[in-house]
Amino acid sequence: MAWPFNLTIRRTAMEKAQRIQALSKLLSEQGATHLNEVARRLGVSPMTVRRDLARHADTFACLGGYVAWARQAASGYLFESEKDHYAAAKKAACRSALRHVRERDTIFVDCGTTMLALAQLIPDELRLTVICYSLAAAEILKRKPNVRLLLLGGWYMSSSDSFGGEEALAALADKGVNTAFISAGGVDREYGVSCWNPHEKAVKQQAMKMADRSYLVADSSKFGQRRPIRFARIESFDAVITEHDK
Repeated sequence: MAWPFNLTIRRTAMEKAQRIQALSKLLSEQGATHLNEVARRLGVSPMTVRRDLARHADTFACLGGYVAWARQAASGYLFESEKDHYAAAKKAACRSALRHVRERDTIFVDCGTTMLALAQLIPDELRLTVICYSLAAAEILKRKPNVRLLLLGGWYMSSSDSFGGEEALAALADKGVNTAFISAGGVDREYGVSCWNPHEKAVKQQAMKMADRSYLVADSSKFGQRRPIRFARIESFDAVITEHDK
């Protein structure tokens, strides 16, 4: 009677270990992944995934419906989970921002989900040189037939799906930029303009330094918010563009 019972316990433990191994591989390959997709990949229910996460809270976390490494979620920002937040407002702000772009300009497009909307809205017929350090933005821009794309390299940072480090700064240092479009996680009149990720600060500041004009593009949900990494004063920008600009 005891032998089958012990075998069942052992088999269940092995299944749990296999799930954790498979989850680690999944996050290493594709980064933050929606809970339902994780459950589908592992062949279990979302509740089972949540139980596994709770047992390994030092390694994994769930934020905004997305499963990620605990160290990644600790910043409070997950790129994948932010894509659909205030999507209409982000698009409206980016439409207004694109009015400041001229034919054959060289523009800098910051990282962050707002900038994905800007990349998508660039007309196919508009001839531009675009500099960016966001992998997701580059995936959009490379399909624009009249865009010359420069993707800054360096260390890949999954929390914002972007690159950072000395390599990115060096590649940007000697480039002439007409207009820099900068995103932010928080905009506060006293505190200033801030973001979640430390590696973004130097790239944003370098782009603003190199550009003839710099515009902060942020939907109104960012106003009154303060994020850990302050990188500029509001007055540092030529203008602040939101979804309310017409």
